[in-house]
Amino acid sequence: METIKTNSLKGKVPFISKFAYGFGDVGCNFSWSFVVSFLMIFYTDVFGIGMAAVATLMLVSRIWDAVNDPLIGSLSDRTKSRWGRYRPWLLFGAPITGLVLVLCFWAHPEMDYTGKIIYMSITYGLLVLGYTCVNLPYGTLCGAMTQNIDERAQINTSRSVAAMIAIGIINIITVPLVKYCGDGTLSSAQGFIGVAAIYGLVFTCCHWFCFAKTKEVVEIPMSQKAYPIGDQLKAVVKNKPFLMAVVGQLLFGFILYGRNADLIYYFKYVEGNEDLFSFFSGVIVIPSIIGAAIFPLVFKWTGNKGWAASVFSVLMGVSMVVLYFFSPNEEPLWFYLFAALAQFFFSGFNTAIYAIIPDCVEYGEWKTGIRNDGFQYSFISLANKIGMALGTSLLALVMGWAGYEANVEQSETVKEVIHHAFSTVPGILWIITAGIMLFYRLSRKEYNQIINELENMKK
Repeated sequence: METIKTNSLKGKVPFISKFAYGFGDVGCNFSWSFVVSFLMIFYTDVFGIGMAAVATLMLVSRIWDAVNDPLIGSLSDRTKSRWGRYRPWLLFGAPITGLVLVLCFWAHPEMDYTGKIIYMSITYGLLVLGYTCVNLPYGTLCGAMTQNIDERAQINTSRSVAAMIAIGIINIITVPLVKYCGDGTLSSAQGFIGVAAIYGLVFTCCHWFCFAKTKEVVEIPMSQKAYPIGDQLKAVVKNKPFLMAVVGQLLFGFILYGRNADLIYYFKYVEGNEDLFSFFSGVIVIPSIIGAAIFPLVFKWTGNKGWAASVFSVLMGVSMVVLYFFSPNEEPLWFYLFAALAQFFFSGFNTAIYAIIPDCVEYGEWKTGIRNDGFQYSFISLANKIGMALGTSLLALVMGWAGYEANVEQSETVKEVIHHAFSTVPGILWIITAGIMLFYRLSRKEYNQIINELENMKK
């Protein structure tokens, strides 16, 4: 017990570091949330690329992820610098990725269709690689800042609160900002590249702030830094809590990003007013912040981060299913009430699902003797991206099959597809996810026992 207490004291993280770590996710969302919510509609309604091509790109790009995610994870684990293993990637990777973000939203109307497909594929592939080089070390950094399970919960709460605020700001200002920077419509090529330039700068500055104010204190024994890839893969397979985290991230990416890509289509084509997207986003900001902030309380009640995620997930799912029966134009009070509830519960789930990840590293070290933070996080990142690819690709394919055409009145079939993708489909999937997360078994008590044993082994 004394060892645990000592470790707890050593694991305290200064407030400024928690705050700065949260800002890292602000930067991530000014890139990735912007991409998830607006890149698809940019491709179809501005760049003039068909749904089938977009769906194919999203799927094929995951093959690229399958290569670069474990590679970047392994490289970050082996990075040696005066700044640590993971922080240098934020310093040097952020400005390059910010520039590639701008290139992704640079429309070229003079290109023929084949040229557009090639340009889209290259720039998106580079963006995925750049984002991996920043986001993967950033996510792994949490586990290197402390081994205290409660401190990690607070760090991830800071991250989630910051992310929810950032997502809210992005969703509120992007549509009017695109119109302001362009020709007054959401189909403005000039508007999108202007916004991308602003968001690329924010992405860079946030990660530089995170780099400057965080510190890596958890060290890996030198003998454990050069395990072959095969040995690391075997260790991953034996880590049951980690495998649950991977499954959770796969479902998380599939449901969340598929729905997020659908949002702007829902308000533009089903409700007939794309400006409602900004109002909708404004309504759910405060519930997002509160939902993220109460995660430590739910974790204290359940004593298990997976079970906390399950509580949030089932309530979120029910709220989304009910949301189908209301419209912001006809029943705005009920629509925004259930939208706020869904976001409140999502924010808690988002905090919980990311708080699980660093704890699995110690479990793996205890179980197999191998500690490989970045390598493990690469599979978390890959699972999330595979989920995103499947979710967005399936949405694009079904919309294309239903007869979607850009910038025209959609058929009732297309509208129903978009409407269900906004509410009932993700709602049911969140309820299923809640059941799956009940199988996560690493409790607070078990984790502290593991830390105690690891500390004794190192003496």
